[in-house]
Amino acid sequence: MDRDAELQALVDHRRIVDTLSRYASSIDGRDFVALRAVFTDDATARYGDRDWMTGADEIVAWIAGYAEQQAWQHHHVVVYQVDLDGDGDVARTVTSHVCHQAPLADPKQVTVMMGQYRDELRRDGDGWRIARREMMVSWRGSC
Repeated sequence: MDRDAELQALVDHRRIVDTLSRYASSIDGRDFVALRAVFTDDATARYGDRDWMTGADEIVAWIAGYAEQQAWQHHHVVVYQVDLDGDGDVARTVTSHVCHQAPLADPKQVTVMMGQYRDELRRDGDGWRIARREMMVSWRGSC
């Protein structure tokens, strides 16, 4: 890999990690406009055993509806794999996440969820966006 390509790969890696981190911070901050911006218009997503959703607006509406049931949420994400394709406009990632949530009905009861996001991101004129997201739940419980 030549030096310019290596530098571009490092910049792309950083921007991809920023997009995935912005996803988490947007949900935690209930900033659904910012959340919408991390998805491509034609994005698809599946969370756990739920059905696949198509389109960024449907995905964000579902997340916002879920968030309305929570007093607060906190996502901790660690992106530990970023693979760029040959032409550099598509990336596949694996992100570990731990999410703490407190339902409005009982904000002292905290639910913890651990799992992985497996994503495909595409580069467009505004940077890197999530085109496909699949969340696998490894464990969920209350504390």
